Amino acid sequence: MKYAYKNGYILNGDADMTPVEGKIILTDGELIVGIADRDRDLNGYTVIDLEGKYIMPGLINMHVHMPASGKPSTNVQDPRKTVKLITSNGLMKKIGHMIVQSAAKTELMSGVTTLRTMGGVQDFDTIVRDRIKLGKAVGPRMLACNMAVSVPGGHMAGSLGYEATSVEDAVRFVEKTVAEGVDLIKLMITGGVLDAKKKGEPGEMKMPPEMIKRCCDTAHKYGLKVAAHVESPEGVRQALINGVDTIEHGAKPDDEIITLFKERGACHIATFSPTLPYVKFDREITKITDVEYFNGEVVFNGIIDCAKACLEAGVPVGLGTDTGCTYITHYDMWREVKYYHNFCGVTNAFALHTATQLNAKLAGIDRITGSIEPGKCADMIVTSMNPLDDLEALRNLDMVIARGRLYKDPKVKKMPAVEAELDKYI
Repeated sequence: MKYAYKNGYILNGDADMTPVEGKIILTDGELIVGIADRDRDLNGYTVIDLEGKYIMPGLINMHVHMPASGKPSTNVQDPRKTVKLITSNGLMKKIGHMIVQSAAKTELMSGVTTLRTMGGVQDFDTIVRDRIKLGKAVGPRMLACNMAVSVPGGHMAGSLGYEATSVEDAVRFVEKTVAEGVDLIKLMITGGVLDAKKKGEPGEMKMPPEMIKRCCDTAHKYGLKVAAHVESPEGVRQALINGVDTIEHGAKPDDEIITLFKERGACHIATFSPTLPYVKFDREITKITDVEYFNGEVVFNGIIDCAKACLEAGVPVGLGTDTGCTYITHYDMWREVKYYHNFCGVTNAFALHTATQLNAKLAGIDRITGSIEPGKCADMIVTSMNPLDDLEALRNLDMVIARGRLYKDPKVKKMPAVEAELDKYI
């Protein structure tokens, strides 16, 4: 199908996001084929009149766990048991694929046209990624890592991460996921908020440096980048020294860490969403312990400090939701963009640029998507209100265009209780 999108304000993904009017976006199949003047002959195109609305590149979510929804639970659950159940037989695996597929559709209908998975169940992510590519499922472009590599007692070990008991074991797991056709490798280098047994250790080192290095060397041999879960300064330091490409979450950096970021050409992927409930919510709602509250605040502030320090030093900062964590849904990437503005003081324009063109560059796909220009994929969203005035304009979309396919008036099923709590902090 050939479409002509006219009478809209174009925000093309650049750092200043200056609205352009009087132009028409022409698409043919999956691609943007031209940005034409308003008097262009549109014979042969299906004309979409935007009626003064705003059109911009689709959002790119750099950190997602597909199997989980973010729905809060009053019962403490063991993710290992859940994964064991969902992989117990062929029928349960098909149900698991359907769960991931549903999550992918929700991401797309909320404006995310590309995402990176950061730890999933077995090879579910690549299976759903390929179904979407073949047109057998509806969803965004997926850059999938399948299962991460962890260690006994490490973050997500035995559920969304393999438990490597030796360096050779870890390398074998990297090669296993490479054979599944993954797009990147994920390492769980430190613990997290829920792993910590006492105050002040949410980012305790779990993976030894030699294991980090061998995993990175192996991934790089196959041309794949490595992302790593790290939530302490020492975790960030060892990740960068030993070859990690993207620091997921992060912690307050010192001068040495900033220098390592630059020397490695690495970047920080900020995830403000998952620790916000620990810090901001009434604890009668979250039911968290004193230890979890204390460590949640350490990680929350560490992520903000890392993002600010990187911004000041010229180190790229990307955005991801860490969807799957409690209260973090598959339809709320717009909140992460707004948190970036709220907590780091960036302009709305720069937050939008980060969630589109810059995230595409950090994911290594900026030649494919992330901006509105000829030759790029037709991945776009349309809002009634101007997101430069208020980023909450991204909350409800008029249209989503993914690889040229148009979805009018997209809808997602939301969780009212989750919405009510999160809305207190936007």
